[in-house]
Amino acid sequence: MNKMLKLGRRNFLKASAAASGGLMLGFHIPAGNAAVTKDSEVNAWVVVSSDDSVLIRVAHSEMGQGAMTGLAQLVAEELDCDWNRVKTEFVDPRLNITRNKVYGGMATVGSRAIRSSHEYVRKAGASARIMLVQAAADRWKVSAAECQAKAGVITHAASNRSLTYGAVAEAAAKLTPPKDVTLKDPATWTIAGQPKMRLDMQEKVMGKAAYAIDIHLDGMLHAAIAQSPVFGGTLKSYDEAALANLKGVRKVVALPNAVAVVADSYWEAQKAVRTLPVVWDTGTNGKVSSATIAKFLDEGLAMKDVPVARNDGDVDKALAGAAKTITAEYRVPYLSHAAMEPMNCTVRFNADGTLDVWAPTQNAEAILGAAARSSGLDPLKINVHLTYSGGGFGRRGGAAPGDYVDQAVTIAKAAGAPVRLVWSREEDIQHDFYRPISSAKMTAALGADGMPVAWNTRISGHSILSTANPSAIKNNMDVGFLVLFADNVYDVANIKVDYAMRNTHVPVGYWRSVNHSQNAYFRECFLDELAHAAGQDPYEYRRKLLQKAPKQLAVLEACAKAADWGKPLPAGHFRGIAQIDGYGSYAAAVAEISMNADGSPQVHRVVQAIDPGYAVNPDSIKAQMEGSVAWTLSAALYGEITLKDGRVEQGNFDRYRMLLMNHMPKVETVVVPSGGFWGGIGEPGGPAVVPALVNAMLAATSKPTRSLPIIKRGATA
Repeated sequence: MNKMLKLGRRNFLKASAAASGGLMLGFHIPAGNAAVTKDSEVNAWVVVSSDDSVLIRVAHSEMGQGAMTGLAQLVAEELDCDWNRVKTEFVDPRLNITRNKVYGGMATVGSRAIRSSHEYVRKAGASARIMLVQAAADRWKVSAAECQAKAGVITHAASNRSLTYGAVAEAAAKLTPPKDVTLKDPATWTIAGQPKMRLDMQEKVMGKAAYAIDIHLDGMLHAAIAQSPVFGGTLKSYDEAALANLKGVRKVVALPNAVAVVADSYWEAQKAVRTLPVVWDTGTNGKVSSATIAKFLDEGLAMKDVPVARNDGDVDKALAGAAKTITAEYRVPYLSHAAMEPMNCTVRFNADGTLDVWAPTQNAEAILGAAARSSGLDPLKINVHLTYSGGGFGRRGGAAPGDYVDQAVTIAKAAGAPVRLVWSREEDIQHDFYRPISSAKMTAALGADGMPVAWNTRISGHSILSTANPSAIKNNMDVGFLVLFADNVYDVANIKVDYAMRNTHVPVGYWRSVNHSQNAYFRECFLDELAHAAGQDPYEYRRKLLQKAPKQLAVLEACAKAADWGKPLPAGHFRGIAQIDGYGSYAAAVAEISMNADGSPQVHRVVQAIDPGYAVNPDSIKAQMEGSVAWTLSAALYGEITLKDGRVEQGNFDRYRMLLMNHMPKVETVVVPSGGFWGGIGEPGGPAVVPALVNAMLAATSKPTRSLPIIKRGATA
């Protein structure tokens, strides 16, 4: 078993059996039968070793976004330990159950890893520091108020004595946690707020990091799967006899909508599952195509009596009396997550009645739930081993985060041996929970000064909440589908926003930045159309409309300044700008482009600005923002999932393209934390990039681009 996973298992068992004191939320964890060890759990988050190293537990997933390091920085800052002695460990979700949810929610979604837990993890660090200082003071028989802690060393200046954290950790673990703690002023931070190298960097660079797909167990078999090519289809029949002469095949396992082959190696399993003759019952969904779905959404744009999310002033009257109106319809396709690490899960049923599961996830608790559901075991008998994930982007924590776990558990049970299930790239792309297809029809009225006096918006699309959280749908309204419109901050007197829910058989889910991704494109590109019609600079146009939204205005101005907005560009170059708010943060982007001979854009430079309130690790913020550029430009230029005869046509990166290195623009990120709030990073960095690109194309061609992707198959970029 991987060394990292052994470490996690060892500490998990030790903590479960020998917890001797702790804190979190309520901060007290009942003591067990404590044993003297070299490692002392001061509280639920902090374990101090006699060698002065500090283990900080992390309850959120690490998918390359830097959450592990950022959360550790917050704990270490309040703990006042030596950052160079810090290491981390993922929390087993079973531990969270046995400790009454002491670690809070473990889902890593919505850019909430730090945003939702910063306060209690900081308190955990501060409380541990207080306990360590008190233990030292007790040993010296002095007041704790006379002692100070810094970089893992406690000093008593009056007597010139000092002790390291490791020397007093065992005694500290036996103390009662403080009821109240005072957190540091972020202006005094020396660990948090600094561009620390990520704790996972070295082992990833050296190829030593453990991902779920790397797990290898003694006696392990391998499974490949073929799922119904039409969503909603079921397995009708298959001819197992066709595999009789294939090497390594151990078992064929039928599932309601899929069939899996278990073999000695993955390639043997994959060859067999592709050889296996299968008959599917596709039902009426086999007649659906991209064209029929597009027509279905267009009907939504024309529907009467749909639910209204916002209705300020009198839009109809303002439009009727306007000297000039502009109407535009925008469309976006389904998009896949296509994470580098495809869906996979390794499962082992143990002789003692327990179950071990390794799976890449954004929600370890959901994985535990899926394994319990599929196995029929009590969750307390299931060990979910968290590993690094090779990307997530919402797929591993969205509408159905445990589908691949359900399959792996069922297959392993049938095989009677440890099994690692790996989806092929084709299965991964063709059985995703996609970003919804969506359309928008917008009409605006311009006043004599060219500024909008009315703005009417109709959104038509497939609601994610309708399957992910149906109870959140009230009166056929998914307010989340209308972000950036229902809460539009631009100062327009008359605004109406409504929604036509048009759900199809295609599964949809949370895709990085969710509905901000398409709505930023709709709103910000339409706004540029208005500025273009008014003959005004799009940056200055936005500034006029954001006078009542100071946070958005400040970020917009910071981005424009960094991008040299208004200064001359090289011949044939053009700029576009956009701004959004979301996930607690404020962001803006400027794209600089030129146009290729075939009408496609060449993106030369992207400048972004973000205000997350507090910046825990500026380097991680910049890395995520840069990654957002690659992610969103790929989607804007190439991203498209299409259907024919009910089947997804794209199956690999030849037809679901990604931005290549030689097309990646220069990216500059300006972090402008204004303080006073905690915003997210991973998702708000992307939405402004696409409209900035498309708006630059409008500046270059005077023609709006109202549907994506920009480049169709066969075009160059």
